Amino acid sequence: MADRWVVGKKTDVAALPMAGDGIEGVVKRVLVSPEEGWDGWVMRLFDVDPGGHTPKHAHDWPHINFIAAGRGVLYLDGADHALEAGSYAYVPAGHEHQFRATADEPLSFICIVPEAGDY
Repeated sequence: MADRWVVGKKTDVAALPMAGDGIEGVVKRVLVSPEEGWDGWVMRLFDVDPGGHTPKHAHDWPHINFIAAGRGVLYLDGADHALEAGSYAYVPAGHEHQFRATADEPLSFICIVPEAGDY
């Protein structure tokens, strides 16, 4: 499976609405995962509605993020960091974080995590 390649666009992938405490207006698309041949890793695309957000949370794995479109804020260990298209962030394991879109613009970001972190 390691020799398989994937080319696509986000509209080819089902948008899965996220639900739970502290989540508002977020959908997830799994773009590349072990199913496509990337063993041990998952690349997801999150689209956050204007004013929407992920929960404030921490977990046992790190993740890498790239802002594809929009504007927002990354809350990380008690501090807010402005985000815009082209911004990136590395969030180590165990650090509290949250992504929020601005009130007037959606936020779209890539998030890469170990396979165990995609639930």
